[in-house]
Amino acid sequence: MKIGLVGLPLTGKTTVFNLLTGRAEDTAGGKREAHLATIKVPDSRVERLAAIFQPKKATHAEIEFVDLPGFEAGRGGLESARLNEMRNLDALVHVLRLFESATVPRHECCRGAEADARSLEQELILTDLVLVERRVERLRSDIGKGRKELAPELALMERLRGLLEEETPLRAVELSETEAVLLRGYQLVSRLPVILLANTGGTPDTDALADLAGPVEAGGLGLLAMNAQAEWEIEQLPESERAEFLADLGVSEPARDRFIRAGYDLLHLISFFTVGDDELRAWTLERGGTALRAAGKIHSDMERGFIRAEVIACEEFLALGSMAAARKAGALRLEGRDYEVADGDILTIRFSV
Repeated sequence: MKIGLVGLPLTGKTTVFNLLTGRAEDTAGGKREAHLATIKVPDSRVERLAAIFQPKKATHAEIEFVDLPGFEAGRGGLESARLNEMRNLDALVHVLRLFESATVPRHECCRGAEADARSLEQELILTDLVLVERRVERLRSDIGKGRKELAPELALMERLRGLLEEETPLRAVELSETEAVLLRGYQLVSRLPVILLANTGGTPDTDALADLAGPVEAGGLGLLAMNAQAEWEIEQLPESERAEFLADLGVSEPARDRFIRAGYDLLHLISFFTVGDDELRAWTLERGGTALRAAGKIHSDMERGFIRAEVIACEEFLALGSMAAARKAGALRLEGRDYEVADGDILTIRFSV
């Protein structure tokens, strides 16, 4: 999973990046390249399964964070360089300033954060609108030259254009499987899930942001709050002293663990496992994802040549203790391409290419 951190300058975005990844990038503003870092997703099931299978390597699911340079609001869409940086992202975290300073009081921070959140949403929508309008023009031209097979794509693009003109982000648009396939390869950034991360000082006041975010199930935005600077300073202390200082902030676990758990919930993610002699590995999949999508996560050849998946739930396997015992108990199931993968499933993909 690849997550991009975005935000206006001076929001503490790079401090958040350092806090979540353990890095120590320079927090000064100005033009720069994106910062990259990868963290492992803690999951005790990986170690428990590795103890039974004894693979050469056990690999946790990973989150790659990309700390993007600060964006400029009011440009009427994102610049091409920023779009290229967002091309392969799975989600955006919009860092918002809710901490006061000598020149910016708390109430102004709250109003400013809400305006900044709306501003990025507008930039995403406008960027997609420009792309969709260009595609509509091209499709009409091609259909006029006899390419009638493009008519369904044109109908979809015209529908999306109307929604974007109404300022509806595409993450809130319900698509059929056929429509989702038609959109593959397009760089539609308002389809990306967005988490608003309120970078606070002291007790967070996020009521206005909560109203703005709306229900995630209806295409709304996730919302998290953390005091990035204070928690980063605590991370520099000896491990034995951290819990006490975190408790003073009203939190019981490190920011990274809170973010991963909340991020998985907000982005509707689950983990599944694959096992071989060389590697036991955890993978990330959206909740409701099929065995076919899971196969594609592992390798495109598996998705292309999918035959079936052999499945057993992790906890059921751990109770039985071995694949031999699972087979004897009839616990292994054969599932087709449309099987909805559950959190903790162990999958063996059968395929032919």
